[in-house]
Amino acid sequence: MIWDTHAHLDDPLYSEDFEEVAARMKSAGISRVTNVGCDLPSSERSVQLAQEYDFIYAAIGIHPHYAKGATDETWAKLLLLAKQPKVLAWGEIGLDYYRDLSPRSIQKQIFIQQIMLANEAGLPIVIHERDAHQAVLEIVKAHPPKSGGVFHCYSGSWEMAKVLMNLGFYLSFAGPVTYKNARQTVEVAGHAPIDRILVETDSPYLTPEPRRGKRNEPTYVREIVKKIAEIKNLPFEDAALQTMRNAEIIFNTRHKV
Repeated sequence: MIWDTHAHLDDPLYSEDFEEVAARMKSAGISRVTNVGCDLPSSERSVQLAQEYDFIYAAIGIHPHYAKGATDETWAKLLLLAKQPKVLAWGEIGLDYYRDLSPRSIQKQIFIQQIMLANEAGLPIVIHERDAHQAVLEIVKAHPPKSGGVFHCYSGSWEMAKVLMNLGFYLSFAGPVTYKNARQTVEVAGHAPIDRILVETDSPYLTPEPRRGKRNEPTYVREIVKKIAEIKNLPFEDAALQTMRNAEIIFNTRHKV
């Protein structure tokens, strides 16, 4: 029983073989997937997938890349989506100073606004952060999410991770933890308590070793669990069970699944 806590199964890359992807996932013991929105259309598709498939749950929100396009209508529609019974989180939200597709001032404004909306909806948040460690840290300290949150595909330092966990956040690890040059990520995974770790694929991106270079899919989250088990010197089954329990805790803030 494994929970892929962050995927994008609404991506067009799955348009031709979605049912085959779902079948492989189920046969591999991947029992739940959180499909994460990046903008309003993908958030709506996430909710639709969650309604159509019993193993899919949804997160809704505006990624920092699309922050500059958000309007009052966007927020009204997202708040309606947040009331759907299988919406478990608000995300992915945050800051991306690597690609800078929206002005940084707007990214910050929209990030803060979405934390407040998540608090209103009673949902935890899922944070995307790239090359913006200090800025994100300052915002979550000043505007703490009332229902907790997850740093998806965590890429920061162990020092930052300690601060985040003290603030109540979980750390989620994806394909990069399996890469040969991922010394810092492996270090963080080694130090972090197993009861604060989640696993994800970020499908169709960030495919783990040994399948790197191919399209990612939820089945491959087993490689992330395998790596966490190796780092923690745990049996695979124990790492799978604990990360599943962790996901149930953070995502069950408002809804039973």
